[in-house]
Amino acid sequence: MEPPVQTQKLGDVTLVTLSRPEVRNAVDDATAHALFDAFVAFEADAHARVAVFHGAHGHFCAGWDLQAAARLAAQGDAALRAGLDFAADDVRRAPPGPRGPMGPSRLMLSKPVIAAVSGAAVAGGMELALWCDLRVMEEDAYFGIYCRRFGVPLIDGGTVRLPRLIGMGHAMDLILTGRKVEAAEALHMGLCNRVVPPGQARDAALALARQLAAFPQNTLNADRASTYHQWALPLPEALHQEWARGQHCIADGLEGATRFAAGSGRHGKF
Repeated sequence: MEPPVQTQKLGDVTLVTLSRPEVRNAVDDATAHALFDAFVAFEADAHARVAVFHGAHGHFCAGWDLQAAARLAAQGDAALRAGLDFAADDVRRAPPGPRGPMGPSRLMLSKPVIAAVSGAAVAGGMELALWCDLRVMEEDAYFGIYCRRFGVPLIDGGTVRLPRLIGMGHAMDLILTGRKVEAAEALHMGLCNRVVPPGQARDAALALARQLAAFPQNTLNADRASTYHQWALPLPEALHQEWARGQHCIADGLEGATRFAAGSGRHGKF
């Protein structure tokens, strides 16, 4: 039997695959630990520049494994508390951060992660996709806060990341109704970044990851960090922290200007 989380190093791109086909890649406690460990290892790997998060067997992730949760509940309060040990973690813990209910959802990494979304990315699975920086979605894949039907709350960043990504109006619609969101609508509202034919999300996400990995990394990651950290800051402070991060990349920019002057990258060529 294959492990629920598998990691492959493909040059400077890391592929993290979630594989629990019997439950459409729903996450139980052991799987949450394994996902957390996989992305902490990616963060610590100096040779890994971008990660792709993929669900095997036709689905990204169907959320928290409610059958596993029901078994914990049946064992009594002690078992339930043991299975929810992430709850004691302080979300302000030193980087890369604490474990979340679904595993990596409270991590703040210093490098990009791209979600390759096929089939269902619902409930906690949708929250995992929202945790990623970019989402590549197959035409027949779908999002949805399906946990609305069972009274399961969003505790993996859904109420925080979703309105920041698509705006309050769209977010409230999806959060309150729990309705299905197919790829075309997801692209329209900015919930995903690319839509590709069925079966091609992983390869398209890997190609995008290699594109990001080829750029000067100090500048890419400084700009990424500034974009995340500006949310809670007044405009003057946000501009200051942008400069504080960017000034360390000036030498890279000057080297790039030299390459441009020599003829590289003209007319928007990558």
